[in-house]
Amino acid sequence: MDCRAVMRLATASTGRGSRGSLAAAFLAVAALTALTWGGVSCSPAPRQGPGGEERPNRAVILATTTSVHDSGLLDVLIPQFERASGYRVKTIAVGTGQALALAARGEVDAVLVHAPAAEEAAVAAGIVVDRRPVMHNDFVIVGPPSDPAGIRGLKSAPEALARVFAARGRGARFVSRGDDSGTHQKERELWALAGLGGDPPSPGSAAPGADEGAGSASWYQETGQGMGQTLIISWEKQAYTLADRATYLTLKPRLDLGVMVEGDPRLANPYHIMRVNPVRFDRVNAAGSRALVEWLTSAPAQEAIGRFGLEQHGQPLFEPEEGAEGP
Repeated sequence: MDCRAVMRLATASTGRGSRGSLAAAFLAVAALTALTWGGVSCSPAPRQGPGGEERPNRAVILATTTSVHDSGLLDVLIPQFERASGYRVKTIAVGTGQALALAARGEVDAVLVHAPAAEEAAVAAGIVVDRRPVMHNDFVIVGPPSDPAGIRGLKSAPEALARVFAARGRGARFVSRGDDSGTHQKERELWALAGLGGDPPSPGSAAPGADEGAGSASWYQETGQGMGQTLIISWEKQAYTLADRATYLTLKPRLDLGVMVEGDPRLANPYHIMRVNPVRFDRVNAAGSRALVEWLTSAPAQEAIGRFGLEQHGQPLFEPEEGAEGP
């Protein structure tokens, strides 16, 4: 399989409405890695004009999160950018960890992700540059109507998770992305704040005051999948999960899950766009990624973000960033 076939696979995995895109995207990532180890460059072949001059590369590869993809926002933004710029965007929808791993190998041109600490580390390592805020929303803890852990209405997300852990022997279950995505990183942060060590302790190592009982061994499940699939699995299992509000609202009509906890400042969910460093990776499309960053932080794009979701959900799925435009 050559680079073009790999990118066709990655692009196909992000088709609108695809809820099983992550497996195909992982396959594409694996193939890209194999090509890289095999010494094959994924740089586009130079395009020659009539006089032999090199034509600019008009394809931009964007790695972004499944939460952005599942919301449908890119189906609005990307066509507008393509019409305005003449570039064509190929998107790969994976978790933030996988997106930054692609950037670290120079296999994408830009990343749009939502894990500030990991983003800052990538900037410090010289992997990405020009980090800019694009939009934000928030995370919510959702769960079944029966609410076996009794967390509905709590204002503290760590306290809510501690109660879920304590009630795991009374039918409380939790479904995790388990994929090093921005959502998974936020979840681990909240478990740590709850005093449970970053990830829930294995069954049998209960914290003081925790209830044991039948079924406690299977109370915590990692899906290894995107946000949409994880929400569906949570609904099927009548379990709690941490979700970004945009994906939850998009799938809400299909789910018997309600918002249990919201409004904790620690549930803030900012998204940033970054260019893969062209000094470190000379094969990236520096001009194309710069054009994409400039457009996503421009007034037309920010206005489109602020309108997205209003008609269908009565509220925008993402809030634009004031002052997002660069200098």
